[in-house]
Amino acid sequence: MALLGNLSFERKQWLVHEAKGLGFEAVGVSKARFLNEEADRLEEWLKRGYQGEMGYLERNVDLRLDPRKLVPGAKTVVSLLFNYHNPDQPESPDAPRIASYAYGQDYHHVLKWKLKELMKGMKREWGDVEGRVFVDSAPVHERAWAAQSGLGWVGKNSLLLNQGMGSYFFIAEIIMDVELEPDAPSADHCGTCTRCIDACPTGAIIQSQVVDGSKCISYYTIELRGSIPEPAAQQLSPWVFGCDICQEVCPWNRHATRHKEPLFEPHPELLGLQASDWHEMTEEVFRSVFKKSAVKRSGYQGILRNVQAAFPSKDGQ
Repeated sequence: MALLGNLSFERKQWLVHEAKGLGFEAVGVSKARFLNEEADRLEEWLKRGYQGEMGYLERNVDLRLDPRKLVPGAKTVVSLLFNYHNPDQPESPDAPRIASYAYGQDYHHVLKWKLKELMKGMKREWGDVEGRVFVDSAPVHERAWAAQSGLGWVGKNSLLLNQGMGSYFFIAEIIMDVELEPDAPSADHCGTCTRCIDACPTGAIIQSQVVDGSKCISYYTIELRGSIPEPAAQQLSPWVFGCDICQEVCPWNRHATRHKEPLFEPHPELLGLQASDWHEMTEEVFRSVFKKSAVKRSGYQGILRNVQAAFPSKDGQ
């Protein structure tokens, strides 16, 4: 038993060291199990229709709650945080804004490559390791697992908050059949603060840790197909892809530091775009500026729709 404990400790130390070498800021470990405490909460959230048109959240709920169904034989869920914070804003104060996580190259591809390198290293060092890597691309309850592993707590805006980093980070996971000693969950440090609730223009944060996704600006500008309804459209400006408001007002983000990942630096033209550039943007310019960006998810027509909804006075109406 002692030998197994020492091996688990050594492997965990190796994993943390290698992950940080790839740019991850923090690593936490949880035992793979059924998330019983999240099941009722998720069921109620879906029953209330807070997912809106995001039908994919209604599918594979059993997989979302039990990682052993995603990876047979799974014993461990490794959660990793990767900083994306970029405090830079558009040069023109009147220009449309996009969420800062989308400034650089699509995080799905950047982080998945890093995770695959980490998996290759584990197999070289530890031998036969069965597992999968995830970056917001499968039914994994990432915030719950990160909180379980001590990387932070779920704030009132439903984002994971970390005392040292704030919330400007991506969460990634490795689910594998290797047993590692789990970390202890963190305490909640939001206290009586309600800044995120008070600041949300659309009232999407219903109560602590409960967000009506169908009212979120990110939902309107990314997930929603078709026209953006009134009065929501009146609340969008200046956001045309995603939204950072509940993060910008969070006191814990005073600790946020600029990221160090070159691939997350914005396209040279992005922050210099004027309001008129967005309204007159051609598909060619869109493809050039957002060639490898997550903004492609909205598509060219989606961005035009968002710009026109958020800045109707520029539409010639």
